[in-house]
Amino acid sequence: MSTPEHQTNLQTLAFLAKCLADENRIRILFSVSDGKKSVSKIVEELGLSQPLVSHHLKELKRTLLVHVERSGPFVYYEIADARILRILEELNVLGRDLIDKRTTF
Repeated sequence: MSTPEHQTNLQTLAFLAKCLADENRIRILFSVSDGKKSVSKIVEELGLSQPLVSHHLKELKRTLLVHVERSGPFVYYEIADARILRILEELNVLGRDLIDKRTTF
């Protein structure tokens, strides 16, 4: 039987998993993992449109995965917690292992 605390943890996990379920958001997280970047720098690096990057940054900000810093007219984004990178790497390894073991698609 689940406790209310356990359910909250599941809700939190589902909230984060939903945010991470988009390839472009993951690409953005890796992009901002090596320092603060403006939207235009992320757009340039990833070859995505500015509206698309802004949309995904809004979702990453909402889930607290990126920090936002304003400096005059400029806005910079950086990863909020480096632990997310280790989690993404572990998910990548798990995914590859599962796909390697799969016999039917």
